[in-house]
Amino acid sequence: MNGEVLERAYKERLEERIISYLAQIKNIDLSKAIDFYYNSRFADKIAQGEYGIQYLDYKILAQLVAEK
Repeated sequence: MNGEVLERAYKERLEERIISYLAQIKNIDLSKAIDFYYNSRFADKIAQGEYGIQYLDYKILAQLVAEK
């Protein structure tokens, strides 16, 4: 595996963890958490790796998304 493949897999798993934790802390179902996440201002930043944001802990990122 090359670095790009690993990075993509890491980001996908990160998004899963963020969404799952977001559903937990906001007490919403996963489908609503998915919508909430992908409509947040952070989804694109995480996907693009803007400013290394994707390396923050998923719980911190979920809190940031939740504060929308």
